[in-house]
Amino acid sequence: MTLVQLEYIVAVDTYRSFVSAAEKCFVTQPTLSMQVQKLEEFLNVKIFDRSKQPIIPTEIGAQIIDQARIVLQENKKIKEIISSQQQDVIGELKIGIIPTIAPYLLPEVIASMLKKYPDLKLLIWEYTTEDIIHHLKTGIIDCGILATPLVDTNISETPLYYENFVSYISKNSKLFKKKAIDADDLEDENIWLLNEGHCMRTQVLNICRSTKNNRLQSLTYNTGSVETLIRMVDVNDGATLLPELALADLTVKQLNKVRYFKSPEPVREISLVTHKNFIKKRMLNALREEILAVIPKTMKQRKKKDIIGI
Repeated sequence: MTLVQLEYIVAVDTYRSFVSAAEKCFVTQPTLSMQVQKLEEFLNVKIFDRSKQPIIPTEIGAQIIDQARIVLQENKKIKEIISSQQQDVIGELKIGIIPTIAPYLLPEVIASMLKKYPDLKLLIWEYTTEDIIHHLKTGIIDCGILATPLVDTNISETPLYYENFVSYISKNSKLFKKKAIDADDLEDENIWLLNEGHCMRTQVLNICRSTKNNRLQSLTYNTGSVETLIRMVDVNDGATLLPELALADLTVKQLNKVRYFKSPEPVREISLVTHKNFIKKRMLNALREEILAVIPKTMKQRKKKDIIGI
C-alpha cells in the first residue's frame, strides 16, 4: 500500500470518475485504475462499486477513503513542519469564496498578497456556501471565506469582520423619506432577492421574517447578482438588502437610496474557514492579515450588532 494509491482512491471519490481523477492526478486512466485495483487486491476488498454511474464507494470503501484522507493530511504535515521554520510564505493556497463577498473584498487583498508574497500561488473559485463546505471536506480547496456560523464540527471558523446589511430603497418608496429603518418597515415592500443557494438570500429572509405580519409574498424576484438587485430597484422600484462593502461601488445618486437599520443593526459574520485538519497555517495567517488590513475598523467590532443566521 502506497501514498500514491491512497491519493488515487481519494481522487476517484472526489470526482466520482476514473477519467476525471486521472486527469486531476496527471496520470493516464489505465495507470490510475491499475493502482486502485492493486490496492483492492492488497486489502482484499472492493473500494468502489463500478456498476454505478457516477462511481460510488462501497460501504467499507467509504471508511477506507476517510482514513486515506487522514493519512494524506498527516503526511502533508511533515512538509508544513519544514515550511513553518522558513520566513517566507511559499506554496499553493486554494480558496473558495461566496459571490457576495468576492468582488468587494478580493481585488485589494489579491493585489497586496501577490506583491508581498511572490512565491505564493493563489487559486480562487467563487462557490456557494454548500459547495465550499463540501470542497473543504474533500480537500479540493484549502480554505473558504463566507458567512458564519456554520455549526459543523468538521469545520474550523475564524471570524474576520461583521458586515452590516443596509437597505437600498426606491425613491418612490414611502420609506425613502426615513433616515433609518427597522425590519418592520419592510413589511409592505417588494424585496428583490438572490437565487436559492446563496446564504445571503437566507439571511435577508431571516431579517424579513422578523416583521409582524411576515408578508413574504412580497418577495417576487430571484437573481444571482448583487449588482442586478441594485439595478432592479433603480428601474422597477421596491427594495433590497445589500452587504455594506458593496456601497463602495455606488454612485452618489445611488448612495442617496441607502438606509441603515436602527440598532441593533443586522450583520453577517464573515469568517475564514478551514477543515479541522488544515495544516497550511503560515499561508492562512498571511491571508487573514491581508483581509483585516483592508477592512474598516468599525466592521471588526461585534458590539451592538445582531448576527443573522444562514
